[in-house]
Order: sequence, then C-alpha cells, then structure tokens
Amino acid sequence: MSDPLVIVGGGQAAAQAVQSLRQQNFAGAITLLCDEPYPPYQRPPLSKKYFAGELPRERLLLRPAAFYAEKGVALELGARVEEIEPGARRVRLRDGRTLAYDRLLLATGSRARVLAIPGAELPGVHYLRTITDVDGIIAALAPSGRIVLIGAGYIGLEVAASARQRGFDVTVLEAADRVMSRTVSREVSAFYEACHRAAGVVIHCGAGVKTFHGPSHVTAVETSDGRKFACDVAIIGVGVEPNVELASRAGLPCANGIVVDELAQTADPHIVAAGDCTNHPLPLLAQRVRLESVPNAIHQAKVAAATLLGVPTPYSEVPWFWSDQYDLKLQIAGLSTGYDEVVLRGDPAARSFAAFYLKGGQILAVDAVNSPREFIAGKKLVANRARVAPDVLRDAKVDLTTIAP
Repeated sequence: MSDPLVIVGGGQAAAQAVQSLRQQNFAGAITLLCDEPYPPYQRPPLSKKYFAGELPRERLLLRPAAFYAEKGVALELGARVEEIEPGARRVRLRDGRTLAYDRLLLATGSRARVLAIPGAELPGVHYLRTITDVDGIIAALAPSGRIVLIGAGYIGLEVAASARQRGFDVTVLEAADRVMSRTVSREVSAFYEACHRAAGVVIHCGAGVKTFHGPSHVTAVETSDGRKFACDVAIIGVGVEPNVELASRAGLPCANGIVVDELAQTADPHIVAAGDCTNHPLPLLAQRVRLESVPNAIHQAKVAAATLLGVPTPYSEVPWFWSDQYDLKLQIAGLSTGYDEVVLRGDPAARSFAAFYLKGGQILAVDAVNSPREFIAGKKLVANRARVAPDVLRDAKVDLTTIAP
C-alpha cells in the first residue's frame, strides 16, 4: 500500500494493534496518533498503584517510545485528530496538517462522564481518566487532606482504597442505594461496603450530588437533601462515555459506541475500530455490547489487526474484568445482566468467595473475590453456557474445574 495505516488512539487497543500487526509481519507504514503527551499507557493503575504512589510513571507505559521506533512506527504525541475525511481517505489534525491513509484504525477509547451541576467548574473538582488528572489531584492534596468522591463504582472505590492507604480522609457519595450497584449483586456490594467502612471510608448511599460550593476553590459538596460535606478535593467518578465524535462526523453509524461487526469492521471498508469506543456483537449473548475493559481492548485489537492483514478472525472472547481494592482482587467473568439467582460459594468473612449469577439455571457470570480458581472455572462455565445445580456451586468441596473442562 502506498499510504500508511493510521491508528488514532493512545491506549491498550492502539498499542496492541501495533504489536499484533508487526508480530504478524505487516510491513506497511504505520502512523500512531496519540492526543496525550505520552505513548500508549495503562489506565487501570491510575486509580490504584499510580494514585497510591507505588508505581512510577514510566511503568504505566505499555511500551517505551523506543519500541515504536524499533518497529518502524511513526509515533506522534500531542497529535489530536479533528476530522476524518473518508472520501479522500485522510485525517485532519488540530495543527492543520492532513495525513493520508489506506486503512484507518480508530481506538479512541472513552472519556469521563461530566457531571453538569453548579460549581462543577471550580478548581479542586477533578475527574480521573488520565495521567495528568492524577498528577493534578495529588498535587492539590496536602497530607491528611479531605477527599469527597462522587460515585461508588469501580473507579470511585479503587480511588477510595488508594487514598485511604495514603492517609487521606475519604467520603464517598453514591446516588444509588448501594455501591457498585450496576455490576454486582447486593451480597457483593454489602461485602465491599463493609470492607471500605472498616478501612475508615465514610460512605453515603442514596446521596445524589446537587452543588459544589466554594468562593474560588471547592470547599464542600452538597447533596440533594441539603447535607454538606467539607473537602479539599472532589473527584467525580460517574462512568465514562465512548469517544465517537470523529466517527460520527465521518458518517459512521454510532450507537453507544462506533458500530462494528464481529471482525471490528465499521460501515466504511477502509476503517476498523477497537476498544472502549466500539459497540460490537457478542456471540455468547447473541446481542451487541460496549465493553470497558483491558481484555476486550486487547482481544478486539487483535481481531482488528487480523482484519487489516486479510486473515479475518471473529471476536470470540468471554467478557472479563477486574478491580483491585486494598488486598481484595475482584475478578469478573461474563455479564450478569438479567440474572434471577445468586449463589455464594465460600465465606465472605474469610475475604475469599465467589458469587455465581444464574438465569433460568444457566450460569451468566461469576464474581470471584480473592478466588482465582473459581474465576477460571467460572469463565469456562460461562463460555459453555453451563447449567450447574446451585447446591453444587455452593459446595466448596466440589472442584468446579472438573465440571468446566
């Protein structure tokens, strides 16, 4: 091809696509456009070890800058793409340049969902999605500073754990009636809430946020019922939104993500997409999904690379996720949406157990807390659409790996 493959993005999917293409002997020119001042880096540690000060910045990088040079990849940092021109097969950058492409890979990821309420623009009100975000939060906090976190999903609770480990005063405000309500059962929610309270985190559920207060810097967060919580820093963690604007303006179908098929192909034969930004078919559930996870970004980037190489390999991964909070590793396989029964295996009091989610007797998903064997077995059971009697799942003496070959 005379024009290069252009990759837009600076996360896991972009880095994996480069690696997969070169490993499989793609000899064409590759240009990687990252709008941040860093090569592609890991985001999960931002709310964990990087926030906690346990991981230096250079170890966030998926590959050092030298890797891209060695692989003959033109890496451009701080290169924001403003427009895709599909007819001309080129992208237009913020600095006015245009780059031609033969094929284009969109790995634009997602961004923090904005909370549009009074005072949200005050200094001291932060989101946590990038290295710059975390650096700004840490710089703003004095020792023993007071943090109010809005949102008790994975990110909010991971930050809460990391902040407590650094000695900060932490209050979490959650609009729903329990923590992690969108992703785990009441039993798992109750376990994590108890662990956070034991670590000194103050948690208020059913606490919708109304206003941020402060004359020139945030000093308090007010909830819908009029309560005020003093703070030095407020961190908003109310989910993410896919970055689809480039694709949408280019005329590509978008619906909660850039619409792609099982080969990561968009409606334009010259454009593929991968990662958090995509809405793709999931054969396991016979439905379309948008997944926010590292494993999905890696697998879908491999699928996209295979499509670009002319050796199409359909998406086939069982969704899985993880979250690290304190000494607790939560590993999730499958999607529990629509479950009608939860079966606990092991003892939450021992800080090692699993929750299996069933619908009509079929295993949809498993949440494994400090229980890797149950996670591995559960992932296979989900993939096989297995039906296992609740009493068998509950019996810790039964080796589930023998049921899930």
